[in-house]
Amino acid sequence: MGNLLRALVIAVTAAWLGGCVAADIPYPRLEQKYANAASRYATLPGGLRVHYRDEGPRTAPTVVLVHGFAASLHAWEPWTERLKADYRVLTLDLAGHGLTRAPSGYRMSTANHVAAVDELTRQLGVERFVLGGNSMGGAVAWSYALQHPERLQGLVLVNAAGWPSGARSEGAPGVFKLLANPAGRALLRNLDPGPLAARGLRQAYLDERLVTDELIDRYVELARAPGHRALLTGGRREGPAPTPAMFANIRTPTLVMVGLKDQVIPPESASGFASGIPGARLVTYADGGHVPMEQLPDRSVADLRGFLRTVQGAEARR
Repeated sequence: MGNLLRALVIAVTAAWLGGCVAADIPYPRLEQKYANAASRYATLPGGLRVHYRDEGPRTAPTVVLVHGFAASLHAWEPWTERLKADYRVLTLDLAGHGLTRAPSGYRMSTANHVAAVDELTRQLGVERFVLGGNSMGGAVAWSYALQHPERLQGLVLVNAAGWPSGARSEGAPGVFKLLANPAGRALLRNLDPGPLAARGLRQAYLDERLVTDELIDRYVELARAPGHRALLTGGRREGPAPTPAMFANIRTPTLVMVGLKDQVIPPESASGFASGIPGARLVTYADGGHVPMEQLPDRSVADLRGFLRTVQGAEARR
């Protein structure tokens, strides 16, 4: 009876999984829906074709913004709309995300993301800039600050990943639990990401009104771009694990922003960044979640503008 029951469970599971498999969506179809008039594409060394937007006056101070895991440059639209009158705002889709196309054999990693930011900004003639990142993009941002400090005027970490506390948020989205083991990653490579996406987005945004059908569709459909699911589930850890001591080497003026109701990354990580990076300033949002730049755009942009004015003053003196 035990063998029969196991066979039945396997058969039912296989049938359920078969119904959940979702085909890739071709890039031309995705570009028609999710690109806009500001969308541009750049081919970087190695064949990565990056989707980016370069908005605002070209002569203004430049702010480069890097999105989080499974997100896209769309996450920065609220900030871009509020900043582009006074700043040049450059946003990009990382490999495995949005409308960026990665060549065959490409490996998604923090090191490769850092290289993409560096290569794109150099290709566009942006020599010095403020770099901001949310979640995984925050880890890209502080990694960039360690490797290329001479290019940065300022560093902005928004609910950033990478502080080596080892703690995990209670009730973190289920997708991250699946990503934590090989079997879960294998499932995610073929499953329709829709069922997991809706719950994870509600946990990240907190405000149900922000988690619209259009938002869910965007996350799900962009995750179904050719090759994206393989990259997203391929694992990203490389090199030695970060230690608190390494952040003392960041000398770039730094703003740390955090929503204290973050269910994805423990908010205590922000305190670690703020205390570990010399001179860093910490701004907290008691009612904020994982993406305060989208959930609380007016308040977070006001804090960002204050930091940018300080950075501009320092740059002028320099």
